[in-house]
Amino acid sequence: MIRSPDWVKFILDRPMSSAPGDTFHYNSGNAHLVSAILTKLTGMSAMEYAKAKLFGPLGINDVYWPHDPQGISIGPFRLWLPPDMAKIGYLYLRKGVWEGKQLLPPAWIDSIVHATVDMHGEPGDRYSNLVWAIPDKHVYMAVGAYRQMIMVFPDLDVVAVTTGRVDNYSSSEFADFISGAEKSDTSLTPDAAGARLLANKILDVSTEKPSEVDPTSKMAAIISGKVYRFPPNEINVKSLSLTLTDPQPRYDMEVYAIDATKPPPRFAGPIGLDGRYRKGEPTYIQWLGIRGINAVKGSWLDDHTFLIDRLILGLGEAQRWTLTFDGEKLNVRVKLGDGPEISADGETGG
Repeated sequence: MIRSPDWVKFILDRPMSSAPGDTFHYNSGNAHLVSAILTKLTGMSAMEYAKAKLFGPLGINDVYWPHDPQGISIGPFRLWLPPDMAKIGYLYLRKGVWEGKQLLPPAWIDSIVHATVDMHGEPGDRYSNLVWAIPDKHVYMAVGAYRQMIMVFPDLDVVAVTTGRVDNYSSSEFADFISGAEKSDTSLTPDAAGARLLANKILDVSTEKPSEVDPTSKMAAIISGKVYRFPPNEINVKSLSLTLTDPQPRYDMEVYAIDATKPPPRFAGPIGLDGRYRKGEPTYIQWLGIRGINAVKGSWLDDHTFLIDRLILGLGEAQRWTLTFDGEKLNVRVKLGDGPEISADGETGG
C-alpha cells in the first residue's frame, strides 16, 4: 500500500478474503478507508477534522499526522502525539465529556467498554471502533506501533500512556503492571530516594553508550567511493555508495521513486565508525510523508562484511544493514525491527 501512488485504490482492489461480518482480521487498509470516507463526508482531512473536533478542544497542539499521495490522513499509523495524548484517554474515561462539553457520544464509548469482536490474538483481546479491549481486566486501549498506548482503566479511574518503542510484552501484561502498581486510593507520601533513583535511571537510558568496534578491513579502501547499482528490489534501494576512508565517513543512497514523474529520493549523511551514531540533516521520507533524521553507525564484521545500524529518529524503528562485498558485486540484507530479513544484489562497473 505505502508504495502505491493511490492507497485507497490499492485497498479497494484487494479481493475480499471472506464475506463481511464472518471473521475478523486486523487490517491497516480498513482504517485508511475510514479516513478517506471522513474526508469525503466532511471535505476536511482527518487531521483538519481532528484539530477542530478533538485536538483543539482538548488543547493538544503538538501534533503531526502525514497523509497519502491524495492528501488523505494516514488512517492506520503515523499519527505523532506527545504524552499529553493522555487527554484523549481521559475524555474516554469521562464518557466523552471534556470541561462540561459532550465531545463524544456515550454510546460510542460504551460499545468499546463492552467490546465483543474476537481479535484472534492474545487471549481475551476484543475489538470495537478501532480500539482494543481486554474485558476480563476491565481495560481498553488505543494501541500504536511498538506498544505506544493510551490505556484506560475505568474501575481504577486511571489513564496510562506510554511513548516507548519496545513491543516485547503483551497488552495484558502491561495492564497487570499498571493495575498492580495501585497502592492506595489517596496520594502516596513523597519518596525522595525513589525520585532520585528514577531520575538516575532516566539519565542512564537516555545516554548513548558506544558499541564495540572491530578493526577496519582492507576492503574499506577498495570499496570507498564506488557506486553500487541495484535493479528493482524489495528493499527499494537503487544505488548505494560508502565513503569510509575520509576523515568524515559518509553514505549516499538513492531509492526507487514511488511517483515515476519525480526524481528518485536520496538519503545521505555521516556514518559513525567509533561505535556511536552520527545524525544527518532532516530528510523527506517519501513513503511515510514525513521529514526524519537518520542516525547511522557502522562496523566491519569481517574482511568482506560491513554492518550498518540505522535509526530514523522518532520513528521507533531500528534497522540493520549487512553489506557483503565480493569483487564488483554487493549483497545487501536488511532487517527492519523484528521483521524478516530482506535482500538485494547490486554491482558496480568499477
